Amino acid sequence: MSIKETALPKVQTKLFINGKWIDGDNKETKDIVNPATGEVIAKIAQAGPNETNQAIKAAKDAFPDWAKMELADRVKLLHKIADLMEEKADTLAKIMTLEQGKPLKESKGEVLIGAENFRFAAGEARRLYGETIPAPNNHAFIVKKQPIGVVAAITPWNFPGGMVTRKLAPALATGNTIVLKPSGDTPLSALAIFETFEEAGLPKGVANIVMGSSKEIGEALTDSDDVRKLTFTGSTKVGQTLFKQSADTLKKLSLELGGHAPFIVFDDANLDAAVNDLVTAKFRNNGQVCVSPNRIFVAKEIKEKFTKALVTKVEQLKVGNGLDDVNVGPLIRKDAIDKIDKQLKNATDKGAKVLTGGGRLTGSEYDKGNFYKPTVLDNVTQEMDIFYEETFGPVIPLITFETEDEAIKMANDSEFGLASYFYTKDLARVEKVGAALEYGMVGANEIAISNPETPFGGVKHSGFGRENGHFGMEEYIQVKFINLKYRD
Repeated sequence: MSIKETALPKVQTKLFINGKWIDGDNKETKDIVNPATGEVIAKIAQAGPNETNQAIKAAKDAFPDWAKMELADRVKLLHKIADLMEEKADTLAKIMTLEQGKPLKESKGEVLIGAENFRFAAGEARRLYGETIPAPNNHAFIVKKQPIGVVAAITPWNFPGGMVTRKLAPALATGNTIVLKPSGDTPLSALAIFETFEEAGLPKGVANIVMGSSKEIGEALTDSDDVRKLTFTGSTKVGQTLFKQSADTLKKLSLELGGHAPFIVFDDANLDAAVNDLVTAKFRNNGQVCVSPNRIFVAKEIKEKFTKALVTKVEQLKVGNGLDDVNVGPLIRKDAIDKIDKQLKNATDKGAKVLTGGGRLTGSEYDKGNFYKPTVLDNVTQEMDIFYEETFGPVIPLITFETEDEAIKMANDSEFGLASYFYTKDLARVEKVGAALEYGMVGANEIAISNPETPFGGVKHSGFGRENGHFGMEEYIQVKFINLKYRD
């Protein structure tokens, strides 16, 4: 691949506030590093509290006109944004792969789903129906759904385009204005999306983007009474901090936090489907996914056969630069490798066995990047850290179970409750296990649990609130009751 082919496409690197691309007050920048090569690919402007407050003011000032815009006109703008994202899909995908590392085909899929998020939100905005409740004579009880106001969105690095569109599309569709703080590791995808906003003709101040210190920007957003809603995807620890910081201003919150998904394979499962789906789900984005299968429970009767097929499949995966024809890209940072190594050492010291993988990839094509071998770990028990700690990386821990109730109990033995999966041909078991798993989402013989039409979110320490579907739209509206009495 030539140097020209691997160069970063032209993309903005400045803050976008009130319709203008500007530098931060202190003119500081942050290096954005390609995790596959270690190279600095861009220098991004940095904001602090002052610029964040400017963005909040711009959003507040833009809100009245945006909220009262004719719905048909707002919908038309969102469709135009979707059209532009589709037209620029190859460029947006390349930007994403260069800053985040995931294979190019995954990046393009994420871009196209992002465009679909805008299309779905635009259509669903037409169906935010209010209500008229039966009332006494000469009265009308009217329930209206209205936008909240200024929305603050904080998005993670693992899906730098998908998380932006999943939050901004419904927020904008319902008439709110936005201040976005993308991950400091992967802001380029968000900036490229904001370029489509500008090209589509989104009015100034409706959408604003600031990059910089998470602490400073987060505090400015949570402290502001003008920000009426905060949506965050990230770690449970940071989510808890934002929850506490938002208490004084009583914001509406939606928090999509950590996950530690169980993947249960019962003795009557379709093994080929279970193995193929597990490998697909686990190694998507190199395991750096909040809904990634992290604890694999396999029935004792089929364990040997399942494990053999799994290891064979994993060893066929090709790891490398996401711009090449590979299945798995790099991890986002070197400290992610250190965490995986620590978990594996703890597990092997307590009796777990590495069946394949189990360390960094080395060699000239890997030494400058954050590459790790796809790993299968057997004989995992509840005495090991990896059973309870979320693994954000390419490791499959295998756990044996003997009874259905034992599998359910172990699967629920987690503070997290985001996603879960199980495989069986028994319809009665589907009903029982699906109801018993303490997770916001359940895949029964299926891994596709994130769709524009369906609710996405968790319970317990995985947060609250929902994204996608009409449930996600409701997160960005407030209900107003009007008691109308007809008088002469």
